[in-house]
Amino acid sequence: MAALIRAVRRVRRSGPKDSSWLLPASWQLCAEAWRHHHHSAGPSPRYIPRRAVLYCPGNDERKLRKLASVDVDCAVLDCEDGVALSKKTEARETIPRMLVELDLGRTEKCVRVNSVSSGLAKADLQVILQGELVPPAIMLPKVEDVTEVQWGVCEEIRRLAPQAGLLHDGVVFGSDDFCASIGATRTEDAAELLYARQKVVVTSKAFGLQAIDLVHIDYKDLGGLRRQAREGALMGFTGKQVIHPGQVQVVQEEFSPRPQRVQWATELIAAFEQHQKEGKGAFTFRGVMIDLPALKQAQNIISLSVAVTQTQLEEEESGR
Repeated sequence: MAALIRAVRRVRRSGPKDSSWLLPASWQLCAEAWRHHHHSAGPSPRYIPRRAVLYCPGNDERKLRKLASVDVDCAVLDCEDGVALSKKTEARETIPRMLVELDLGRTEKCVRVNSVSSGLAKADLQVILQGELVPPAIMLPKVEDVTEVQWGVCEEIRRLAPQAGLLHDGVVFGSDDFCASIGATRTEDAAELLYARQKVVVTSKAFGLQAIDLVHIDYKDLGGLRRQAREGALMGFTGKQVIHPGQVQVVQEEFSPRPQRVQWATELIAAFEQHQKEGKGAFTFRGVMIDLPALKQAQNIISLSVAVTQTQLEEEESGR
């Protein structure tokens, strides 16, 4: 499991002070996020769609530059699992320069540093956070307990980049780390991960966080990818990790509201408002009894639709 945090100038989402129960040692991944360049400070930071989260090795400049041609919500410049141990220094030195040079339009730039337990996270943060451009997002993987979050978030990051505030923004599921830690074997239908995936969604949503689903490791199997992405979206995940540019379009399609669903939600909300004016509570809409939970579902669909549309407009404005 992974926690995702966005930085928004001193604005922080409220929640229980002691959340160590959210950090199972074997499958916790924590991400720290900084204010995206499109965002302004305020009490209600704008929702950032992360339908597809694409990892790219931070030491491979050729692949990093190709990101400019990929229409992806979030691009992760990786220092961790995607980089060989002998290339870690090269990755942490390449990424700060790429953050400045790469024009990714509306795509959120995220940097995944190494885990605290690896002994490499401190060096990563010192180099990346003291570069010319602080990344909009930082991902701290494989968190073993709450003390690592306190070190990475409350101490090290604030020491190196005191100008930025923090906002816990989501959770990313590290499925392969989880399987390794419990001795499970990955299967095509991922049945062995059903409970864990549902646990991630329920816990994330309980804290008002985004939930990012597992990687479909067979990157050539687009049919299987679509089925798994649709399944994740129906579970309540807000996005999915991808490891190849060819996976991006399929994933972003499955995590976007379909036109008919947007129309259903729009009409339901209008009907609900009309019945409220008439002093009525529950009512029938298209043959189904509607109450507040149904209204909330419709509102969620509209909120996501608005956010996705906004990213598309930004993409058009950037000329990409």
